[in-house]
Amino acid sequence: MKDSNLPIISKRKLSLNNGQDKDSIWIAYSGFVYDVTKSRLWKNGIHYEHWAGQDLTEELAEAPHGINVFDRFTCIGKLEILKD
Repeated sequence: MKDSNLPIISKRKLSLNNGQDKDSIWIAYSGFVYDVTKSRLWKNGIHYEHWAGQDLTEELAEAPHGINVFDRFTCIGKLEILKD
């Protein structure tokens, strides 16, 4: 279970940590934001046809791995949910 005291991260802040605008590389999955900066598979913020700095929840269904891949990375926050 992830820490309930994690900071809230806006989609804008997530988008700025895409490996191109800044050196840090973040992705979101299922409401949580992960730092994948140290992963050799996310070089320059690109992992196959996926781009960092965004919510990749829907794209995981097509990935060759399961959600357990996120156990390798540090969860740094919760993705801000904007209400209509």
